[in-house]
Amino acid sequence: MPEFIYEAVDRAGKTTVGTIVARDNSDAATKVRALGVYPTKIANGGGKNAPLKASIASNGVANAPKNGVAKKSSSGAVASGQDRRITRIQILLFTREMADLLDAGLPMDRAFSVLIEQTDSGSFNSMLSAMQGDIRAGQSLSDALSKFPREFPPLYSNMIRAGEVSGKLADVMLRLADFQEKEQVRRSQVMSALTYPAVLVSVAVLAIVFLLTFAIPRLAGVFHNLGKDLPLPTQILLSTSAVIGKFWWLILIVIFGMVYGFRFWTRTRQGRQTFDRLRLSVPLFGKLHQKMVSSRLVRTLGTLLSGGVPILEAMDIAAVALGNVVAEEALNAARGAVRQGETLNHAMDRSTVFLPVVRHMAAVGEETGRLPNMLLRTADTLDFEVDSALRRMTSLVEPLVVLFMGVFVGFVVMSILLPIFQINTMVK
Repeated sequence: MPEFIYEAVDRAGKTTVGTIVARDNSDAATKVRALGVYPTKIANGGGKNAPLKASIASNGVANAPKNGVAKKSSSGAVASGQDRRITRIQILLFTREMADLLDAGLPMDRAFSVLIEQTDSGSFNSMLSAMQGDIRAGQSLSDALSKFPREFPPLYSNMIRAGEVSGKLADVMLRLADFQEKEQVRRSQVMSALTYPAVLVSVAVLAIVFLLTFAIPRLAGVFHNLGKDLPLPTQILLSTSAVIGKFWWLILIVIFGMVYGFRFWTRTRQGRQTFDRLRLSVPLFGKLHQKMVSSRLVRTLGTLLSGGVPILEAMDIAAVALGNVVAEEALNAARGAVRQGETLNHAMDRSTVFLPVVRHMAAVGEETGRLPNMLLRTADTLDFEVDSALRRMTSLVEPLVVLFMGVFVGFVVMSILLPIFQINTMVK
């Protein structure tokens, strides 16, 4: 069997370097962990990789902090006024930079010291320092990350754990960084697509409120002094304006009550199921939401599988990340079928929640032995389709809002001009 060179961290936080005989990287990582240390890098000890042992050892000695205490810049001081919520961008940068540092051969303790020195955020610095302390105490990186579930969800920590077991932590963190970048791009695309329609609708609503609460009431006295029955459109306009002006507080209470009631209802299991089922079945928007859910499924599942996470555990984590209770239940049912020995595509074929292309590509991936790659390619295709659909839908919002505003303004103008036309007719 081949010989492998490993770098690991013991329970005292000290970096150790050694060799071990194993069948492959995974077997080597298992044997290293059995020694009571946590592997951070494993490489084949023969051939062109033979000089790696000296390189790892020199890095571990040269970069190790004196007396086990990492150098910390003044920017890392945590002040209560500087604390703020840690953003997704910060987590993304942490993942990318940590992967690069580990890939360059730095010990994990030294890598944390470098990141702590570079950060300007008090809260982020405090979190990194806490994780570094756990690493020095002998805990694995995945265990240290699991103490911050809001910043590092199960998908993240489980992939890190898989990377630690396989001895390919740097590669796994690179995949995680790619996954986070894709998610950030998708989130930015959705927000950009919805910003312009939201601004248009807000301006339209404000214009309507202004007309009904300020402009129309000043004309009401003039119309009532005409001494003649007003046309029906004018009566509707004046009555609506009077109701809003008199009961605006009640209208606001009703609106806030409906919003709060809807949020409370969707937090219940039954309400959430009904709402998510509606989102999947409503015309036009349902197909788009189904594509978004399917894209999130295949990207999450493909990323986890490529990181070495077992398929049952990967499906369990992906179910939580879908953001749709109906899809989550469908994937959990498919997970039960896979546990019984069925293939992934046959297990998913029992539900219509996921698109047929997902099931077909899963079948191709299972037949060719390239399931993670096929799932990630499918995610790229679905993301492109979602982006195109969002662009088409948002391009229709502007003319619809303009048309609605035109109809409303036309109704207001007609309601104001009709009494004037009546007066002209009476004078003639």
